[in-house]
Amino acid sequence: MTSVQSSTQQRTVELKPSYNLPFALIFGAIPIAFLQPWVSLAIALFGLFLLVQAITLRLQFTDTAFDIYRSEKLIRQFPYSDWQNWRIFWKPVPILFYFKEINSIHFLPILFDPKMLKTCLEPLPRKD
Repeated sequence: MTSVQSSTQQRTVELKPSYNLPFALIFGAIPIAFLQPWVSLAIALFGLFLLVQAITLRLQFTDTAFDIYRSEKLIRQFPYSDWQNWRIFWKPVPILFYFKEINSIHFLPILFDPKMLKTCLEPLPRKD
């Protein structure tokens, strides 16, 4: 989804949520329940937690920063000027997004459209 804000003429791209990872964990916990019920419960609860995050969080790429929203409230902003590196882990099935800022490292589970994420990240700095 792309929108243009008229007052600043800034391009904003909001990533669509992806429920693949949460559902994979939830449904993957079912066969484990026959062997290790407590492990299965922990995996299923983590999957439910990620599902709630996918439903409530919105990620936006603007011209200057990566923004994270919960409902309509901005909860965190990461200016691109502070970024040093980024990577999406496990290319066959993307499950983890990593980026490093000047003073911190961040890991986010892929709870959003991985193809659009990569498209938005391509112009940003990256060291391999």
